Amino acid sequence: MIAFLTGRVAARGAGSAVIDVGGVGMFVQCTPSALSHLHVGETGTVATSLVVREDSLTLFGFADDDEKHLFEQLQTASGVGPRLALAMLSVLSPDALRQAVAAEDTNALTRVPGIGKKGAQRIVLELRGKLDPPVFTDGTLPPAQGAGAGGAGPNGAWRTQVVSGLVNLGWSAKDAEAAAAAVAPQAEETTDVAVLLRSALRTLSRA
Repeated sequence: MIAFLTGRVAARGAGSAVIDVGGVGMFVQCTPSALSHLHVGETGTVATSLVVREDSLTLFGFADDDEKHLFEQLQTASGVGPRLALAMLSVLSPDALRQAVAAEDTNALTRVPGIGKKGAQRIVLELRGKLDPPVFTDGTLPPAQGAGAGGAGPNGAWRTQVVSGLVNLGWSAKDAEAAAAAVAPQAEETTDVAVLLRSALRTLSRA
């Protein structure tokens, strides 16, 4: 079990990073909040969960142990594998997910690509009472995590990363391009990939 990684960030994409740990480049699929703390050329740390399959070993990276723990809890629900759990944490923050389950808010869960109404109902049924209570208890969903530093850079570089992230989450290239175009006005205020990716996902979910 690899609990965390610390090393120089060699590369960073829309949904992944390569961290140089003792001369070995570790490829990690990350949540937006984890990526927001990773900057190429600087030392970074991510909490990790190793998923072992017959034909692959995949590392998933998180901003902290809380996010990692929820990632693993989500997979105890039927039909929720690591990629869907990662998508859930890409759309909703840990507290937003906990509150959605506690409040039986299936509409919030269906914002995640790959989760329909029946799937959301099943997730609520199986995870209700099993997750830690959310920090926010005023009846509203907390804002999604990942809105920190670490934008994609100037001159529209954010668009490539947002499109790539959407494709990785299961959307077609055509839909991903359309969603990126829809959030382009927002990019005049911020080029943070995590923020723009979530806005693009909301656009696709409404469509």
